[in-house]
Amino acid sequence: MKTVNIHEAKTHLSRLIARAEDGEEVVIARAGRPVAKLVRLQKSGKRPLGTARGKIVIHGDLKAPLPKYLRKAFGM
Repeated sequence: MKTVNIHEAKTHLSRLIARAEDGEEVVIARAGRPVAKLVRLQKSGKRPLGTARGKIVIHGDLKAPLPKYLRKAFGM
């Protein structure tokens, strides 16, 4: 883990980001005290479809008109 001061981080941000992309953690310090950590983001894969299958129940007819009080609330 590399520690750099804020001035160096501002000057060499592109290089530090490249190091983080390679998996290295970079700590940014102010006056020698760590204040932030630069790390690579985890890639977010696509969420699998169907994980809520059987957990959601829809009652009634979705194509039916809304009740009068809801139409009124939405200015319809």
